[in-house]
Amino acid sequence: MILRNLIHQKPYEKIEYFLHRHPITFLPKLVLFLLIMAMPVGVYFLINNLYPGIFLEPIILSLSVLGASIFYLGIYLFIYAQFVEFYLDSWVVTNDRIIDINQLGLFAKSVSEMDLYRIQDVTVDVKGFFRTILNYGNVIIKTASGNSHLIFFNVPNPNEIGQALIQLAEHDRKFHHDGG
Repeated sequence: MILRNLIHQKPYEKIEYFLHRHPITFLPKLVLFLLIMAMPVGVYFLINNLYPGIFLEPIILSLSVLGASIFYLGIYLFIYAQFVEFYLDSWVVTNDRIIDINQLGLFAKSVSEMDLYRIQDVTVDVKGFFRTILNYGNVIIKTASGNSHLIFFNVPNPNEIGQALIQLAEHDRKFHHDGG
């Protein structure tokens, strides 16, 4: 992904953070993928034990191979779509704004931004054993309006990012208050 094609960087703007979800958060989908991939093999052995010789029939063997091929292609497409969505969801923090790039399936994305000087509150949410040990969690950014907020989901080093956002917001407020 070429970042300059997604955001139009201002001349004075400097990228501070380019964030993705922690890689460990994709592991449950990968494990599910591997379990589902093993299902046709298990079904084959189950049917072959219950009805020995059934796969010696050319029609049944052909239909089984066709069905398994369609199943595997569907599963590959599913895991590919999940990986694309996982990998392309990202957040860009500059010294002026936050850009939220949200991948919506294979062929759609949403890009939104928030000015740093509008940030009122930053909350870091790290709950659970694995999140604490592996140091990842959510960073929730709120603005003065009650319904406007942004969440960085499952990012590494959330405490560091939360502190950096507060400092960047204070610096940006001074810049906008002084007239830039």
